[in-house]
Amino acid sequence: MATTRAILQVLENYQKSRIIFVQTVAELATKPQNVEVLHNAGVMTLLRPLLLDCVPNIQQTASLALARLASFSQELAEAIVHENILIQLVYSLKEQNRYNKKAAAGVVRAIAKHSPALAQAVVNAGALQPLILSLEEFDPAVKEMAAGALGHIVRHTARLAQVVVDAGGVSLLLLAIQEPELSLRRTAACTLADIAKHTPELAQGIVDAGSVPFVAPLISHSDAKLRKEVCALLSQIAKHTVDLAEVVVAADVFPKIYLLLRDTDPMVRRNAAMVVREVCKHTPELAQLVVATGGVAALVDNVRETCGNERLPGVMALGYIAAFSETLALTVIASEGLPPLLNAFTTEVEDHIKSASAWSLGQIGRHSPNHAKAVAELEVLPPLVGGFVSKHSSEDLQSKCKKAVKGICDRLTFFPALNSLLQGPPLPEGILKYVLIQIAKVIPHDQEAKTLFVTSGSFGKMQEMAVESSSEIKSLVDSVNSAYPIEIVHYYSPGYSEILLQKLAGGKF
Repeated sequence: MATTRAILQVLENYQKSRIIFVQTVAELATKPQNVEVLHNAGVMTLLRPLLLDCVPNIQQTASLALARLASFSQELAEAIVHENILIQLVYSLKEQNRYNKKAAAGVVRAIAKHSPALAQAVVNAGALQPLILSLEEFDPAVKEMAAGALGHIVRHTARLAQVVVDAGGVSLLLLAIQEPELSLRRTAACTLADIAKHTPELAQGIVDAGSVPFVAPLISHSDAKLRKEVCALLSQIAKHTVDLAEVVVAADVFPKIYLLLRDTDPMVRRNAAMVVREVCKHTPELAQLVVATGGVAALVDNVRETCGNERLPGVMALGYIAAFSETLALTVIASEGLPPLLNAFTTEVEDHIKSASAWSLGQIGRHSPNHAKAVAELEVLPPLVGGFVSKHSSEDLQSKCKKAVKGICDRLTFFPALNSLLQGPPLPEGILKYVLIQIAKVIPHDQEAKTLFVTSGSFGKMQEMAVESSSEIKSLVDSVNSAYPIEIVHYYSPGYSEILLQKLAGGKF
């Protein structure tokens, strides 16, 4: 009897030691400073056999520890793959124990998130089918973890997303969105959005599964995080083609989506603006739909009240709308869309937001003299020129600023704005030629502009530019000079006073 107790005590001590070990490792793995030490000490090798331990609690805690380690860095996730731990994880995913499934799916998710190669390793290990089958589990926590793992797989490449679609993942994810648990619905919607983002074909597959009519009403759901994910899904569907955008429109999201542009959650506001942007960019008809349903005023308010990356979709949506026609651009102007766009250009730090703002301003001003005047009167041109000449501007920002200035100047007949550009710092030749071309068009037909050009000092400044610039600029200056009497041209030309003095000294007067 004593021998039996002694043997059982040994086994009990062994079990307790395993439990203490995995719990301690799981706790240590929550602190970044411990992770590298654990890895160097060979903790992966020690945890691996515990994934198949006879005690479920030990299995689950070992999985939790591995998930925390894998989540920390790509290097540690790769180490788990190299230790062939994925094989045990796939085995756990196939078990009946729901807690083991959840824990194993958590490790798979942590591994797959880092790179396409690691996501592919998860697929190659045979984890895909058990993950999809886990979406049919009764326990919503298992479904959520499986949906999250699938999301980390599909987000990397279209090929990985197609593998999940081919395995039947879309229909089960759509069923998961219909579950009562909010966290599961959010995760499933996020995964579907990550599938849809890659190609029109993948987005069409989600549409064909009947997702849009069911998902679209959820933009009015009380949960902000679900609204955010639903808007992301709709935008990823709408962005690819006109037909897909029309599917989203047919789901009656307009004008309800505009309410979300003023949502209390910044990510909801951003994703709602993305839906509007991805719809209106395709055709004049879709842009007109946004205008007709009150979208421009809502977008203008959104751009005015937001900042940073949250501002970007609204800025681009206004540019897309304005690009299609004079009438649509006038709608943006009438809705007071110019000041927020200029504010975005002048106050934002990120170059890609400034580039989008410059592009949108250019799309508004390029249509007609009235459009160009509205933009120029707001003193948009000097900041755009500054963005072009700044050494700190990215190549894309410089390109967008130059194109915007050209587009506006090509239509600009409001002479004070053209004149003011010559009053400021010296213009680079790439900008100067656009200004001089338009001045040469305006001055011959506008006596007031002709006089202002001389009295403001710009005429004399232009003569100095001709001396220092290329033959192209000199030719443009000559074109402007041809509108004036030769005496005025001579009078304002550099060195003319010296020529007069020489003639006086030579007795030629």
